[in-house]
Amino acid sequence: MNTEATLSDEDRATLEVTLPTALELCRLGLGTLIDIRQTFEIEMKGAIPGTMHIPLFEVKRMLGHALSEDEQDILDAGKPKDMDVMSFFTMINQLHHGRDHLLLCICNSGRRSLAAAALLRQMGYGKALSVAGGFQAWKKLQQAAPPAAA
Repeated sequence: MNTEATLSDEDRATLEVTLPTALELCRLGLGTLIDIRQTFEIEMKGAIPGTMHIPLFEVKRMLGHALSEDEQDILDAGKPKDMDVMSFFTMINQLHHGRDHLLLCICNSGRRSLAAAALLRQMGYGKALSVAGGFQAWKKLQQAAPPAAA
């Protein structure tokens, strides 16, 4: 499933929010950031505080979706997260239905998170969105922020 190639500009516009918007939605208690990167990516580059970690490629594999060669290579590069289909749906249902939260998918650059948001919407989670710019945008925002006063 190469969703990013099949998304029209209009579809992309309905699936994507900016990082500042996503952070504000989380601050207001209306959404949860879901980091869809693989575990080794988070270990190498860092994590965004307050995010849930649900690796996209492992979810796709659990659900029976075929992975591209690149996706399989990335999946094979790390140690799988201890998650099964039931725990995945329990987490997503608790956020989406239980808390009535937006599911704000974030990856490294914003490409894979578009695929994740589209996949979640296809599965019936209509409040799934992609965070434009991903972790790279978050890192830039952190570097641009003035240091906190002591």
